[in-house]
Amino acid sequence: MSPKHAWQSAAVADWESAGVYRTLRDHETFTMDVAPTGSEEHEPLLILHGFPTSSFDFRLVLPALAAERRVLLLDMIGYGLSAKPDTAYTMAMQADVVESFLAELGVTSFALLSHDMGDTVGGELLARQAEGTWPVEITRRVITNGSIYIEMAHLSPGQEILLSLPDEQLPASIENDGTTVKSALAATFSAHSSVDEAELAAAWELISHRGGHRLLPRTIRYIEERRRNQSRYTGAIESHASPLAIVWGADDPIAVADMATRLHEARPEAPLTVLSHVGHYPMIEEPMMFERAVTHGLT
Repeated sequence: MSPKHAWQSAAVADWESAGVYRTLRDHETFTMDVAPTGSEEHEPLLILHGFPTSSFDFRLVLPALAAERRVLLLDMIGYGLSAKPDTAYTMAMQADVVESFLAELGVTSFALLSHDMGDTVGGELLARQAEGTWPVEITRRVITNGSIYIEMAHLSPGQEILLSLPDEQLPASIENDGTTVKSALAATFSAHSSVDEAELAAAWELISHRGGHRLLPRTIRYIEERRRNQSRYTGAIESHASPLAIVWGADDPIAVADMATRLHEARPEAPLTVLSHVGHYPMIEEPMMFERAVTHGLT
């Protein structure tokens, strides 16, 4: 498809051109349905991204993940290239959009890879499937760096500030050069990682697209929802019958590595891969290491 927007980042322009906009639950949603580059040996893989970024995070590992399987991605509502309405954001809303995406594609059996907030959306989807209200088969899953045990999270000063604000859109006069947001993102990388300024600029371009930066006090409410419903989300992550693998950046300053250890204690049969000298975004910081760990976890 032809890009709908003029982008400063060529990587963002290329990403948009590879996807499709679909109307899901009345929201324009950016999606990607990537065919395997080789023979299709495995079930499709659904990828759920985190806050405050988008599916663009996975572009460096997508070719390897799509070598022998179909890969499905979307930008959740309020994120990336998707619609950014001024509304209350809930995990149920995001899960509904994911359900609609898979239904439109006719996908009823798939593996799941989730990161950050995507872990929480994934938890809601796992709970629905386990309850029998979503008739699909989740064959296996890989979970990575997200605050699945919210009481263990070391929230950043920026996150605390956003949570202290009213759940409403920021005024149009708010800073829009991205300095604060880019610095906050850079701080989640390992000190051993080389933070590419172009990567941060692309992330900001997608966050601020359609005024999304003004919605950060609204989209971050998933943290409050996770606190209220942790037994549902993390309970499903821990107890869902599908095989689980845990892949975690060791130097994550927010979703600390002890969370991965705790999940492994709850699911001792789940292989735990801790990536040394990697922070919150392992798919960006060490894409080859990450894709090898995920591929192993999916087989």
